[in-house]
Amino acid sequence: MDEKLVNEAIAGSKEAFCALYGQYKDRLYRYALYKLGDPDDAEDAVSECVLSAWKSIGNLRSAEAFSSWIFRILSACCASHIRNLIRSRDDLERLYKEGQISAAGSNAPASLSVELNEALSQLGEEERDIVLLSVIGGLSSNEIAGITGLSAGGVRSKLSRSLAKMRAFLS
Repeated sequence: MDEKLVNEAIAGSKEAFCALYGQYKDRLYRYALYKLGDPDDAEDAVSECVLSAWKSIGNLRSAEAFSSWIFRILSACCASHIRNLIRSRDDLERLYKEGQISAAGSNAPASLSVELNEALSQLGEEERDIVLLSVIGGLSSNEIAGITGLSAGGVRSKLSRSLAKMRAFLS
């Protein structure tokens, strides 16, 4: 990430913000897709995230915090989207019938191998988020700590245990 771009975006530069979006859009989309399980829903969540980020980027205190800040916004957008889906019983039943969510609560996309989907479903929500932020989002333990509220050491510990659970399940 280019701190100069972040500082320019904080100062109100649309061009700098668009350049940042270009650097992050694929990781944001992949994370939203893994959280929501549907390409259209993922695009909607990323759009909401980017709009929210643009509106509030002036409040960002340090350029170094940009990664964790934008993923925290995306995580909130995904959570809001899931809450809205759950409110609609028809949508929830549709998602279950289409295999986009399982009884175990995993909402990883159907394009994942069955085994990986099952391994992810063995994890709790926080563990799954940490794995996805690390593997899909490419975030460091410090950045994930900023999103989850855990310490960086706690993130590394949970990530290690979560990956071990997945390895054991896949063995």
